[in-house]
Amino acid sequence: MDTSLSWIKAYVPDLDCTAQEYTDAMTLSGTKVEGFTEFDKNLDKIIVGKINKIEKHPDADKLVICQVQINEEGEEVQIVTGAANVKEGDKVPVVLDGGHVASSHKDGENENGFKIKKGKLRGVESFGMMCSIEELGSTTDMYPDAAKDGIYILSDNPEYKDAPIGSDAIELLGLHDVTFEYEITSNRVDCFGVLGIAREVAATFGKKFVPPVVTKTGNDEDVNDYISVDVQSPELCPRYVARVVKNIKLAPSPEWMQRRLASVGIRPINNIVDITNYVMEEFAQPMHAYDLDTIEDHKIVVRKANAGDPFKTLDGQERTLDDSMLMICDGKKPIGLAGIMGGENSMITDDVKTMLFEAATFDGTNIRLSGKKLGMRTDAQAKFEKGLDPNNAMDAMDRACQLIEELGAGEVVGGAVDFYPVKKEPLRIAYDPAKINALLGTDISEEDMIRYFETIDLPVDREKREVIVPTWRQDLERMADLAEEVARFYGYDNIPMTLPSGAATSGGLSQKLQHEDMVREVVENYGFCEGMTFSFESPKVYDKLNLSEDDVLRKSIQITNPLGEDYSVMRTSALGGMLTSLATNFKRRNQEVRLYELANVYLPKQLPLTELPDERMQLTLGMYGKVDFFDMKGVVQAVLERMGIKAAAVKYDPNAGKSFLHPGRQAVVTCDGQSVAYLGEVHPEVQKNFGIGTRAYLAVVDMKVVSSLADFDVKYEGVAKFPAMTRDISLTMSKDVLAGEVEEIIRIRGGKLLESCELFDIYEGEQLTRGYKSLAYKIVFRASDRTLTDDEVNKCMDKIMNGLGEKNVVLRQ
Repeated sequence: MDTSLSWIKAYVPDLDCTAQEYTDAMTLSGTKVEGFTEFDKNLDKIIVGKINKIEKHPDADKLVICQVQINEEGEEVQIVTGAANVKEGDKVPVVLDGGHVASSHKDGENENGFKIKKGKLRGVESFGMMCSIEELGSTTDMYPDAAKDGIYILSDNPEYKDAPIGSDAIELLGLHDVTFEYEITSNRVDCFGVLGIAREVAATFGKKFVPPVVTKTGNDEDVNDYISVDVQSPELCPRYVARVVKNIKLAPSPEWMQRRLASVGIRPINNIVDITNYVMEEFAQPMHAYDLDTIEDHKIVVRKANAGDPFKTLDGQERTLDDSMLMICDGKKPIGLAGIMGGENSMITDDVKTMLFEAATFDGTNIRLSGKKLGMRTDAQAKFEKGLDPNNAMDAMDRACQLIEELGAGEVVGGAVDFYPVKKEPLRIAYDPAKINALLGTDISEEDMIRYFETIDLPVDREKREVIVPTWRQDLERMADLAEEVARFYGYDNIPMTLPSGAATSGGLSQKLQHEDMVREVVENYGFCEGMTFSFESPKVYDKLNLSEDDVLRKSIQITNPLGEDYSVMRTSALGGMLTSLATNFKRRNQEVRLYELANVYLPKQLPLTELPDERMQLTLGMYGKVDFFDMKGVVQAVLERMGIKAAAVKYDPNAGKSFLHPGRQAVVTCDGQSVAYLGEVHPEVQKNFGIGTRAYLAVVDMKVVSSLADFDVKYEGVAKFPAMTRDISLTMSKDVLAGEVEEIIRIRGGKLLESCELFDIYEGEQLTRGYKSLAYKIVFRASDRTLTDDEVNKCMDKIMNGLGEKNVVLRQ
């Protein structure tokens, strides 16, 4: 947000300060000034001169010698120039010997300006320089009557032609001005207009705020005879104001308006466009104008777009709409993207006769989302998306119509169409001086607080001790906000340092964060390093992972305005990023790599989205080197045990069904019937797709499920008083029988006397029938109240062997 000091002074006429004083005071009162530009910086000894005589240069065809009068007493100086647009009798800005200009036609701009010295041009002495508008540090946007190439002829402008010779040209041109750049927070929507800034300036410097007096406009006609308005989406358009202006006379706007617009970076175009831009900057209320003759049925309809409809905007771009976007339509077609940009089909031409002016308020969230989806960003959109005050719309409209009449730009039709079904009322906030002082650590009287409130146009109901907050101060919602207003104008630098008065509370991690820290500790102890990859990825990664067309992982959320195709969807798995990281390390010849990532994946419940997706935290592990499937299995088991999930409760199913894992070296891990993880060796084709030239292993742990199953209750048992009895058995079985299945039977059939079961040998070889394997277990029995007998242990072993026999598992002979 930019404003010029002269524009501010139009509403705070008694303001008298330097640019630095203004910057410091405004920043301390809460309206941060990021910087300022002084128009008259490096300009001095520049006066109004009159060319009395022009002669040709004796030795140069393109140079002339001018005798320039520099005061009312008739004193003249000789100046040699190459400008072709000067003539005798012209009044021009003249910089005298020793003076400075902002730039030189030779060397361009210079931070410190250029000093003008007397010298000789082709043997003829010159004692100064006549100036162009650029040499005065300005542009033809601010001074449209100035020549683009040549000296600024002041006498061609009626406003300057009678200027006294020798007077200050900088003062005459209004160049003793400053432009300030502000950092306005999004909650101070009122300060996105010059009037809002001026109100803050008046309060900060204790001066009177004098807003423009807006007068009634309009002839005896009725606007309803020209236009009707139908708002079909009032939740997205709480107010819509329309007025009609006929007998339009397009012309340049006056210089004072052009100068103010140019000072804030807006290029003047014509009186009508300039008025709408001027009111937008003054009132922070965007406006739009339509050629009434292009509006079918002379009817405005505010409605949502039809999904898939094309619409060409004023910038010539054709855009595809969806049914969430708000449109301004006439009786038959869309003519504008509400709050963003008009349509090419409603473009105003030079032969316009009658115009419709629009001032409305739209839902800020909808405007922002629509702009994001369409990849658009406009000044009006930037204001609308912050949430404008609907009560400001009519004031802005009346101001625009007043300027139209004052500048002779057209004839305003009487009345206005005003759709405003639910009026926004001022908010009343109770205040308590004692609580405000306690919050600030101050001792400010109630009278001073009331004075601060009233200084910034916040009326106070003294009887009820309530502040009546105008609708344009949407940032004030509670007493703490009022305390901030008091602090701003009391002065933050005046508040003494005090210790916090509130009770101290100890912080702590949530259960979710505690679980994440536990997992990090485990995997880092196993040598894994944490990585972080993008949540956005390319849909091409699904093909690299060998996913089928109907795989649930392919159902990802499309990003409306992606950085590029490689970042166009929200990831449904972190495997793509993990495999890419492993591939990068392999290419860099890192021999042993272990990586993990603890991050969200985004699983939509349905597409297109109708509700927020399931943001599910997953632990993704990846490694290669001197490791195998069982190393990864051990890490996963350690993670589960750290989360309080006992090994006995965990089952491994080799039929995981993951197309990106080796079909014979993968497993899904379940507990209580829920899938908690899966792991395996990367499929050879997937390894090749990602450029990993060695066997690699992956595991994914569902942290949401694991956290729900976590059990940290500790049961303490005394040291065993009675001896244990051990049996070692070697079993023969088909290779299809899983070790986990064998161990589960041993645990169940072993009963309460079983203390532990440990696999200590695996054998496959010539001594066994093809397709068979041997597993050897150490089984430990113990009773807590007695010494077990061989007979008791033998009975347990018989039960175990009977159970194993049902799986065709027998003792090895």
